[in-house]
Amino acid sequence: MLTKSSKTHEAFFTNTTTEIVGKVDKQYAGIHSYFHLKEINQQLSEENTRLSNELKENFAYPDSLKKIIIDTTTTDSLHRHRKFIYLPAMVVGNTVTLQNNYLILERGSKQGVKKGMAVVSPQGIVGVVLDLSENYCRVMSLLHRNSKVSAMLKRDNNFGSIEWDGKDPSYLTLKNISKAAKVMKGDTVVTSTYSANFPPNVMIGTVETISSEPSSNFYTLKIKTATNFYTIQYVNIIANVRFIEQNLLENTKPKVNE
Repeated sequence: MLTKSSKTHEAFFTNTTTEIVGKVDKQYAGIHSYFHLKEINQQLSEENTRLSNELKENFAYPDSLKKIIIDTTTTDSLHRHRKFIYLPAMVVGNTVTLQNNYLILERGSKQGVKKGMAVVSPQGIVGVVLDLSENYCRVMSLLHRNSKVSAMLKRDNNFGSIEWDGKDPSYLTLKNISKAAKVMKGDTVVTSTYSANFPPNVMIGTVETISSEPSSNFYTLKIKTATNFYTIQYVNIIANVRFIEQNLLENTKPKVNE
């Protein structure tokens, strides 16, 4: 009765009602967004996979000395052969507090996964596939005492080996960097060109501290990991189509001339 008989009361109640409805709508929108985070994350993961498959590092130029028949679906516009293929996967299990940590991914042999394949997150590298079943695979995390990845300083390509000391999950150790290298705090560390698992120049982390032993010719670097292992949900499994050939040759003892 008041709102109908008085313009002042009508304006007041209208504004009050609008504010209340607005707050309720805001709460509803927040709840709606929360329950759709999984769908949004999956969409972002698929988009990241698509973009990763288009990187130039995934292709290599063919040997121009021989004439061979090539499946054109494996080459790009510059006639480079595809070397790496990215496969999206969801993390369904993960440990970070043990000495030897693993991840479980929802993708297995039925979906094209094989032992030795590299695993990366949108931020950086994660680990290597160790075991698999038909629909799942177990990944040896970078946070594993037996994990070793060939890495290099992006600044000058000086290379060494990335390991974990079993202490802080946010930091790795880069060993065997020559003291001739011009390394500084904050320098970017990426995968090297010597890895059979990982494509080159994939982010690993940044230099946090630099240690130097007088009796050694090498630095030991503390590396802040690019990947947050506490919150990782979606990853890409990377297939190197030449992995078996390269790995076989690397593990074959060279013949010595008698």
